[in-house]
Amino acid sequence: MHKRQNLLAFGLLFPSILVLGTFVFYPMIKTFWLSTQTTDLMGNPIKSVGFKNFTNLFNSEIFRTSITVTLIFVLVTTVVTVVLAYWLAILASSKLKGIGFFRTIFSATMGISVTVASILWLFMFNPQIGMFSRILAFLHLPDINWLSDPVWALVAIIGTTVWMNLGFSFLILLGAVQAIPEDLYQVADLNGASKWLRLTKITLPATEPTVFFVTVVTLINAFQTFGQVDILTAGGPDYHTNLLVYSIYQDAFVNHAVGRASAESVVLTVIIMVVTFIQFYLNKRKAARYAD
Repeated sequence: MHKRQNLLAFGLLFPSILVLGTFVFYPMIKTFWLSTQTTDLMGNPIKSVGFKNFTNLFNSEIFRTSITVTLIFVLVTTVVTVVLAYWLAILASSKLKGIGFFRTIFSATMGISVTVASILWLFMFNPQIGMFSRILAFLHLPDINWLSDPVWALVAIIGTTVWMNLGFSFLILLGAVQAIPEDLYQVADLNGASKWLRLTKITLPATEPTVFFVTVVTLINAFQTFGQVDILTAGGPDYHTNLLVYSIYQDAFVNHAVGRASAESVVLTVIIMVVTFIQFYLNKRKAARYAD
């Protein structure tokens, strides 16, 4: 009986195991193996070099710049996206006339592809005809080279990414805010609670698991940012928007250094795993503290 149940369980799990093995585990193992090889222009391994690719990476100023820029980009993008989406979710949960229209507007970015959104922002950042340059000129402020200045180029990429990720985060958080029982707010009103007290004692604790989920998803999406970098800045100027994913693409498909690109992929995977583990660990500790 147990043998038949085990066979049935294996049969049900086999399609998932096959898909994961083919598209997740095998590519991960192959990438780690290639990271220890030198390759020809076609990406075929020539000889094993151990961890030399990793040593060369961390001795490269360009790679160190990419890591620094990526961490800054991910941190700022995640914080701004989650905070802004949470604020919009609270506003959109208000019972005001016509609020449904604003809910649609706030979530509309979900229906726009990365390419279309990036081209749209490319026009807005244009120094001659762009909307931002026109606004600065109208206010008699100095013009800004949005995509050619190292600092402002990173700000432009962050702003574009926040706008693109905002719709998904907003919808998830809006659902969490609207799921809070109205009775809790009515009791708070009867006791004369201020809006700040309602937010910190009711809304935030009730939506904390959803905020954690949105934060993790936004963080991982930020690490995987590629399209807007490719279209807006191509990693420039002077590698100040050369995020790790774009650096991997450049080394693998432009410079044909597959071994180096594989090593960068391993480093990026480890960084994402460590950051995600820290988030889950801190969330688990916080949950245990509340349980006590």
